[in-house]
Formats: sequence, C-alpha cells, structure tokens
Amino acid sequence: MAKEKQEKEITVEDKLKSLYELQQVDSEIDRLRVLQGELPQEVKDMGDEIEGLRTRLQNIEAEIKTLESQISERRVAIEQANAAITKYKEQQDNVRNNREYDNLTKEIEYQTYEIELCQKRIKEHTAALEARQADKAKTISSIEESTVDLNQKKAELNDILSETKQEAENLKTRALELEKNIDERYLTAFNRIRKNAHNGLAVVTVERDSCAGCFNKIPAQRQLDIRLRKKIIVCEYCGRILVDPFLATEVKEHTSK
Repeated sequence: MAKEKQEKEITVEDKLKSLYELQQVDSEIDRLRVLQGELPQEVKDMGDEIEGLRTRLQNIEAEIKTLESQISERRVAIEQANAAITKYKEQQDNVRNNREYDNLTKEIEYQTYEIELCQKRIKEHTAALEARQADKAKTISSIEESTVDLNQKKAELNDILSETKQEAENLKTRALELEKNIDERYLTAFNRIRKNAHNGLAVVTVERDSCAGCFNKIPAQRQLDIRLRKKIIVCEYCGRILVDPFLATEVKEHTSK
C-alpha cells in the first residue's frame, strides 16, 4: 500500500523533470564515452586479433610437429629399406636358381624405389617445414608487436577511465535513481528514441515554437499543453518527448545546487 501511495504522489510534472534530468545525465555519460573515443573498440579489436594470431600459431606448431614426424618416419623407412637391400643382396649370393635370384632382384628394386620415394617426400616435407617455421617466426613477431600496441592502447584507455571513473559512477547511480520515478512504458520509449537518435536526445525543449530535436513547428495549443505539464507530450514528427524551456531551467538550477 505504501508503494502504491508513493507512485500516486509522483505527478506528471515530476515525471517530466525526471525524464529531462535523465536525458541530461545520459548526455553527460555520452560525453564521457566520446572522451574515450574509439579506444574501447580498438582495444577489443586488437585483443581479438592477438587471439586469432595465437590460434594461428597453435595451428602452425601442430603442422610443424606433423611435418617433423613425417620426415622422421621417412628416414626410418629409408633405414629399413637399406637394411632390406643389404639382406636381399646377401641372399642373392646363396640362391639355388635364377628364379630366386630374379625375385630378390625385384625386391631390391622395390626397396630402392621406396628409398627414392621417401627421399622425395623428405625434400617436400623439409621445404614445407621451412615455410611453416618462417610463418611461425613471422606470427610470433606479429603477436609481440601487437601486444606492445595493445598495452599502449590499454594504458591510454586506463588513464582516461581513471580520470572519469568516479564521475561516470555518480552519473550512472543518479540515472538509476531517476528511472525509479519514470513509468516503464515511458522509460522504454525514452531508451528506444535515444538509441535511434543520432545525437542521443530523447527529451528536448520547445525552442522558438519548434521541437529542438527535429526543428519542426509545434502548434500553439500543443505548446500550451506542454507548458501546463499535465501530460507527457511527444513531437508528432520525431517522437521525442517535449518539455517547456522553463521546466528545463528549473531542473538545471535544481541539479546545480
């Protein structure tokens, strides 16, 4: 019951003031973000790039291990083939007929072909290994250079954040307090308009009989309704919430105290 009574005590004028102040607070938060510039996104992108390079390095190292293993296997195969040739040549000295001699000769030729094939593969794998080792060195260098750049960007960002941290926290706290006095439907509309507006303005004043957001003329009767502060009125052209300049001044004077 106490909560319902509190909600009833919040007048439309109070809601308008809360909306306008919330706009001022959010605009100030936007200003702090502008101070950070593109640094947060740059830091994120550079971090993602380094992670990509590290993944690439892992893949290269896996390929290097595979190539080294293949070269080692081919060398073992050559040793086995040479051992087989030696054995077959010794057997040729003790054959009993030409058929056995010819069969051993074919085995020697086959093992010789295997040696030549292994040597060819070793040459190919060695060339690929050298290329991948060069890629590894280049990737490591890129990671080191990118890490230095990333640390510099992080230092720049941390300097800015440390300067504005307390101010940003105070603004965010104030924004949450103001949101409590605003109906959910208006708050949803406020956030939607801010997201779509290029300047982030969802609540604007009436200036020179026009909406300060889109600069379209506001009819006299509508301006009177705005000054009465009995209901929340939006611009029929851009959808922004409209407040009279005097209300804006009252809010600014109140918040400056």
